[in-house]
Amino acid sequence: MLRDYSTISPSARALLLMKGVTDIPYAKEAAELMMRPEPYEPDYDNKDARLWARILHFEARYFSINEMLEDIDAHNILELSSGFSFRGLEMTTAKNHLHYIDTDLPGIIEAKKDIIEDLLDDVRKHSKLELMQLNVLDEEQFSKVIRHFEKGPVTIVNEGLLMYLEPEEKERLCEIIHHILRKCGGCWITGDIYFKKDLSKTLKRKDALGEFTATHRIDEKKFDDEQSARDFFDRMGFVIDKVNEIDYKELSAYPYFVENLTPEQVEEFRKIGKVRETWRLKAR
Repeated sequence: MLRDYSTISPSARALLLMKGVTDIPYAKEAAELMMRPEPYEPDYDNKDARLWARILHFEARYFSINEMLEDIDAHNILELSSGFSFRGLEMTTAKNHLHYIDTDLPGIIEAKKDIIEDLLDDVRKHSKLELMQLNVLDEEQFSKVIRHFEKGPVTIVNEGLLMYLEPEEKERLCEIIHHILRKCGGCWITGDIYFKKDLSKTLKRKDALGEFTATHRIDEKKFDDEQSARDFFDRMGFVIDKVNEIDYKELSAYPYFVENLTPEQVEEFRKIGKVRETWRLKAR
């Protein structure tokens, strides 16, 4: 049966279609499902370096979290606001004795369950994947999800979440996560340490993702700079266990980005500097 994924929001579709040109596991297959009955035809000949910069950004964010997970012996993993990312499917298919809970708001989770049913072609005998609805600011709901795990440390991960939250909402989320980590042990891996930068000339694009960013005032909700982010998490009771240093040259989108840069853009990107980091945090 061909499922209808046309109701998925334009921004979520746009992000997945961009990721489909990368080596992110299941991204291409999920993009193909979402485009049916039309074919999904990635445009590797696109000469827009700004587009490839965005694709490279999302690919780096995904794999930076994977690299952090490789450092630790995680058996209980909770992913927050995962959207149409399939890390849970990837990890539970490849590893044994892993319990992965993938969460987001109801509409996304229901659509994602259908996509995973269409993607899944094997049976995980020794690992468990659950997809659950979760409002991350609801402590009672959060605690109910955590209780699905067996006793032991919990690793909480997220790619993009903090940049959607107001300051008081960030604090509330930190309080909830801090309480859980103090009780269960474990860590929080977040690829969501974004810094305010002027991207108006270099990266801004008038498309579904650009409109989504403007509508949700995402640029306003980023940290002022790296020090302000460090100060915030210190105040919320966290210590930085590790900062990821990903090798962009190893990513699949990197050659397309470099090949299409103009000399002017090289200088523009150099001036912008680092726009995001992935941190592994522990409760103090």
